[in-house]
Amino acid sequence: GIDPTVPPSGTGCAECDAAGGWWFHLRRCASCGHVGCCDSSPGQHATGYYRSTGHPLVQSFEPGEEWYWDYATSEVRESGPDLA
Repeated sequence: GIDPTVPPSGTGCAECDAAGGWWFHLRRCASCGHVGCCDSSPGQHATGYYRSTGHPLVQSFEPGEEWYWDYATSEVRESGPDLA
């Protein structure tokens, strides 16, 4: 489920930061706050994180964007709860 109180894991993709990688856009897990890179990024870490955890909802972690992506249904949600 969504936990609106959990803070983001950082300001960039956790896996790219650890490996010295880079990203185009960031996605934040709505369940646990993990920040991963988008599918246009070389690492595609947000999708990989979903596959390893089963946490289906991510929110764009880009300034001014509030949409969500639901991996379970492959659908965009225009809005959702405000995350911490």
